Amino acid sequence: MILDRFIDILTAEKGYSPHTCRAYRSDILDFLQFVADWSDDPDPSTDVQTHFEAHAAQVDRQTLKQYLASRVRAGKQKRTLSRRLSALKAFFDFLVREKQMLANPADGIPFPKLGRPIPRVLTVDDVFRLLDSIKTGTWLEKRNHAMFETFYSTGMRISEIHGLNMDHIDFHNQVIRVSGKGGKQRIVPVGRRALTAVRTYRDTVSTDLKPVFLNKDFGRLSTRSIRRILDHIVNQCGLHVPVSPHVLRHCFATHMLDSGADLRGIQEILGHASLSTTQVYTHVSMDHLMQVYDNAHPRS
Repeated sequence: MILDRFIDILTAEKGYSPHTCRAYRSDILDFLQFVADWSDDPDPSTDVQTHFEAHAAQVDRQTLKQYLASRVRAGKQKRTLSRRLSALKAFFDFLVREKQMLANPADGIPFPKLGRPIPRVLTVDDVFRLLDSIKTGTWLEKRNHAMFETFYSTGMRISEIHGLNMDHIDFHNQVIRVSGKGGKQRIVPVGRRALTAVRTYRDTVSTDLKPVFLNKDFGRLSTRSIRRILDHIVNQCGLHVPVSPHVLRHCFATHMLDSGADLRGIQEILGHASLSTTQVYTHVSMDHLMQVYDNAHPRS
């Protein structure tokens, strides 16, 4: 079916992750169901994909507007609507190339304006407190210490930490080759403290397995387990604030910026396609700067 072919292209040619492909499929199927429900000749026995292929040429800008309006009435958030519109724009472009549509009905429909949330970050002292609280008695505890030192040292995403292999780490030059979103690769510097922690952990394990961070059965540690381990460490540490792997990424970027790092350099390290994505951290740093000013200036 045509939706299946579109998803296959996202996977094979665009390099989209399975998570992104599942989200695209779900969003598009929601629209196809809407088209089937509002059709002049609905047939409950017909699959929504089959129905849409027969009626694709009749879908126009007004149909899409009615769909988006129905989702607004259903209470969908702007971020959800923006994601669905993005998925549909890409799907309609594919249908135009496949000659199933004459034009993309989503062209010219603006995305909802989204307020970019300010990332939540910990202070440097709190991050140090968290990392220093991790026990290192067993090889699993050494793994946890090495893993979260690497998180904070590099600003890597949880999916990138999950997929990290030993041959991606250049211990001599203190860099890591990271495979990011869409399979894009970048070189990221890593601190001596994190590298030492990784060496210590792997020397304890004494294995030549490729994945850096292993589970108790010596398979690759899952992203779910990484989150669970961090939750446990945070609770044991007594920070009493929610800390996710992505918060550690935010901490890395904000603390680097506070220390005078160049914004474009941080963009390269984080693997952001657009500088505007990285610029959100300037708001966090400005808050820090104003607090320093208020505390230090005699006439503030």
